[in-house]
Amino acid sequence: MANVSQPMPIDRTVTLAQISDFADVVTDYATELRDQILAPRPRKSAPMFTTGEIAELCGLTRQQVHYLVAKSDGVLPEGQSTGTGRSRSRMFTLAETRTWVQRVSEIYQTPLVEGPSDDFEGKVIITSQLKGGSAKTTTTMCLAQGLSLRGRKVLVIDLDPQASLSELCGLYAEKEIFPEDTVLPFIYDQKVEGGLLGKVQTTYWDGLDIIPAHTELVGAEYHLPAMQMKLPGFKFWTVLRDGLMPLRKHYDYIILDTSPSLSYLNLNALMAADAMVMPMVPENLDFFSSLSFWRLFSDVAKSFIRYEADKKYDFVSVLLTRVNYGPTASTPVVRTWAQGAYRQWLDPFEVPASSVMSSGALAFTTVFDIASTHSQAKSLARVRQPLVDYCRWVDDQFVKQWRPAQ
Repeated sequence: MANVSQPMPIDRTVTLAQISDFADVVTDYATELRDQILAPRPRKSAPMFTTGEIAELCGLTRQQVHYLVAKSDGVLPEGQSTGTGRSRSRMFTLAETRTWVQRVSEIYQTPLVEGPSDDFEGKVIITSQLKGGSAKTTTTMCLAQGLSLRGRKVLVIDLDPQASLSELCGLYAEKEIFPEDTVLPFIYDQKVEGGLLGKVQTTYWDGLDIIPAHTELVGAEYHLPAMQMKLPGFKFWTVLRDGLMPLRKHYDYIILDTSPSLSYLNLNALMAADAMVMPMVPENLDFFSSLSFWRLFSDVAKSFIRYEADKKYDFVSVLLTRVNYGPTASTPVVRTWAQGAYRQWLDPFEVPASSVMSSGALAFTTVFDIASTHSQAKSLARVRQPLVDYCRWVDDQFVKQWRPAQ
């Protein structure tokens, strides 16, 4: 019988040096892919808004918008006239749209419309979840955009070293963000010049600013416990909360996007927040992972809970996301489980799954980025509307506190 040569075994060992080389290669590869995905417009831009959309946001009819444009004498943005004859219409920029909402709609507007206010404090919201793939970062971005369309001034803070939120805001994480641009300098030294306010950057979306993230945010996971051991009385969980206090005078909302873990930085975010939003896909693993979050949070918090006896959240809201309504989906069963576990925490809003948003051309966008004239706009309307409704609900929770007593 002929000898059959055996294939040489493959050496699967990997050294740290090889991992470093691999990271360099995939970083370049990721950059090339981003350039392809975002081409031919490497920079994100906000959509334009139609007269009908202005009317809907402001609670008016189109005829009323046209009348106010004609009679405003320049007080209200007139938009840009397009078309001719019967097809003539107007388009408005995002900044113009927000001005209409602030000046014309019946939505209660805070003093921050006129600028920072010493008599006002914005609210801090955290989006938190242990399991990846829950649309947590996308939900954060949509919440920020939706609230801005109600006239609010919003700051998002990316606390996830993966920096996905930063990229949704139009920043190239590997090219344009450095460790000193993040919250990290403040974590290292609470007396750093400018505090967190000095780290704020504007974005392509009017009314939405960001403090971005970087992979070196993991440094906080070594520094905070080290300081806890080194300095008697140091409260590692209050660092971010203290840093956010001055920012509350500048923003209606500060939204914190966290990594899927219970890190020291995320514990800071949890203790800084006034309210918590937990996006959850109604599938078995996601549901049980969400339950694990509360057990872990409770166990970790026991080490400092005696110092935070008065800590409370204005609300905890579980939001069902990427909901599959197909006949074989587990949604009905898991929804029932969630109702039994979360009760009033599970709010009556559900964001449907959408294959459209996973396409390459829309990979770095949200449903709020899509103009009404886009070919996929109608398909995405069923995804966008629940988010609009949810943003209204979140905003209403705090307007009750902000609105002066009648």
